[in-house]
Amino acid sequence: MADEEKIGKPWNDDELDAIVVDYFSMLNAELSRQPYIKSHHSAVLMKQIGRTHRSVEFKHQNISAVLEEMGLPWIAGYKPKRNYQASIFGAIDRYLSSNEELVYHQLPPKVLAVAEDAGTFVDVPKLGFQSDRPWQLERLVRKFDAVERDLRNRSLGRAGEEFVLEIERKKLEKFQRPDLSKKIRWVSSEEGDGAGYDILSFQPDGRELLIEVKTTNGAARTPFFISENECQRAAASAESWRLYRVHLFAQNPRIFQIAPPLNEALNLRPDIWRASFS
Repeated sequence: MADEEKIGKPWNDDELDAIVVDYFSMLNAELSRQPYIKSHHSAVLMKQIGRTHRSVEFKHQNISAVLEEMGLPWIAGYKPKRNYQASIFGAIDRYLSSNEELVYHQLPPKVLAVAEDAGTFVDVPKLGFQSDRPWQLERLVRKFDAVERDLRNRSLGRAGEEFVLEIERKKLEKFQRPDLSKKIRWVSSEEGDGAGYDILSFQPDGRELLIEVKTTNGAARTPFFISENECQRAAASAESWRLYRVHLFAQNPRIFQIAPPLNEALNLRPDIWRASFS
């Protein structure tokens, strides 16, 4: 039963910590492809903290919104809502700081079905979107930097490239070009990262397609790192080079493509300085 004295009043830290733990319990089950029932979780939590069902559901949606801003996966059944209570940022910070493996060591899904329809490919996010983040959220986003996190997660990057390899093979088979499908090469795995792209594929008419893959478990707007070498190769091979941004990878993978010139689709800024004595 809900405590009527709590209706309309801000949540305290103990309540927020409890709902964050509950949320991540469900999220971890979802990412592991394990069944769970949201209503059961909500009922237990309501009994524990004395909040209404509506209040609990809305707070779950707040957590989804924060995780989306952080470039982390969120529960698909809790659509992000951004009418934050500022103290929710501290509760999420406390939880993730004590469970950093959830941030920095996220494993790619064990079984990943490659869709055969066009639903996998989506439009490129538009430039100019401004997220009016509270300063507490901005601090949280910077602390658990999505760019650094995804760059460090080599297993995630490799799984994303394997996903794109399979998509490209299916594409060419669909167009009855098994000859080209057999010629696809995983260049970054065979030769390392020096080529400026990860996968050599082909258009159905035989033209080469140089694909650089960037993968995240976060949303489409999650920022990412692109090297100077990759930018140079994009400019030098503008007709054939494409960036495939794989996002929502752990749950419902989607891809958008970017063709050079990159600065027409992305805000590019130098984030790394090379220090030397010569």
